[in-house]
Amino acid sequence: MKKVLILGGGFAGVDAAAHLRKLDYDVTLVSNRDYFYIYPTSIWIPTHESDFKDVCVDLKELQRAHGFKLIIDEVAAISKENNSVTLANSGVISDYDYLIIAMGASKMKAPGIENTLSICGAPEQSLQIRDALDALIEKGSGKIAMGFGGNPKDSSAVRGGPGFELLFNVHNMLKKKGIRDNYELTFFAPMAEPGKRMGPQALKMMDVMFKKLNLKQHFGKKIKQFKKDGIVFEDDTKLESDLTMFIPAGDGHQVIKNSDLPINEAGFIKTDDYSCVVNEDGSMSNIYAIGDVASLEGYDWRAKQGHVAEVMAKNTAHNIDQRDNGGSDFKGYHEHLNILCVMDTGDGAAFVYRDEKRAFMLPLPVIGHWLKKGWGIYCRNSKLGKIPRIPGM
Repeated sequence: MKKVLILGGGFAGVDAAAHLRKLDYDVTLVSNRDYFYIYPTSIWIPTHESDFKDVCVDLKELQRAHGFKLIIDEVAAISKENNSVTLANSGVISDYDYLIIAMGASKMKAPGIENTLSICGAPEQSLQIRDALDALIEKGSGKIAMGFGGNPKDSSAVRGGPGFELLFNVHNMLKKKGIRDNYELTFFAPMAEPGKRMGPQALKMMDVMFKKLNLKQHFGKKIKQFKKDGIVFEDDTKLESDLTMFIPAGDGHQVIKNSDLPINEAGFIKTDDYSCVVNEDGSMSNIYAIGDVASLEGYDWRAKQGHVAEVMAKNTAHNIDQRDNGGSDFKGYHEHLNILCVMDTGDGAAFVYRDEKRAFMLPLPVIGHWLKKGWGIYCRNSKLGKIPRIPGM
């Protein structure tokens, strides 16, 4: 039985482990935390609609469900040449036939970033945002700014959707409490048209929503630094804020940057369409990179999302099995590139979709919120193998 070592316990890593176990591989998964975190539903932790435990799935439960081996540890180094991975506490592992890297991305660090909290950062930050909101509500008034940034070296390394969702949910929460008028809510971003990658229709609808909900906009100015009481922009103007939620753009993982793996300018691992790291002579190596850690090639509007990571994971398991059985029917991720999300507002949602042929946003009043809630339940139980997986979900 061939051995596969997987680094990362997120969407890509967990799915790769599950698919490979079905193909009867000896799989070891390494994660730096002991739970799988459902980031898309973490937007409800700050508004008390979900508890932290609702967004977590114990990796030991997933281990029992799928039969992979589990190591909780930090990855310290990766060597392509030596076919080895060094863990912070568990030493060197080198007896694998295939290595799948699914460690996610690091975050770009703007000056003063410590004065912000991120809904897409360390999971614990969702609780800190919740506590900061609670403190502002107790105070009775305040200014809240939420936004996201981009990486000029890799346009795919951006995640703005959760920022929009959290702002809409906070608006809805304050409205339910009857205190919305006491708070100034602003969305900020350095690009002139944040959300443009969702398509022109979505961009127009977002503008209508912002005006309808009295959400201020601060777009098109680069961020100079974050301070405790706000954001300073390149022209030295300042957006005052009592609470700043900021989602930094993704950046290459430092362990990857320090390795001998081929990387792009931003530090993401270069692969072919089959998610395989290619040797200098053009042959396929025994290393695959999936999810946010990989360089995502394709359309200008492409974005790193969980469903793309899951496609990469499923394809990688298939491709490894093909190689070991003398096949060549490899599957790539490029044909599956699209933007797909249910953007929740707390009292409804909008279905957003874009591929190379079309782009649209479909409002889903009321039912959309419960559809996303239902997806969260589906995600947990399908990962645990309790209910069947639905293709594309």
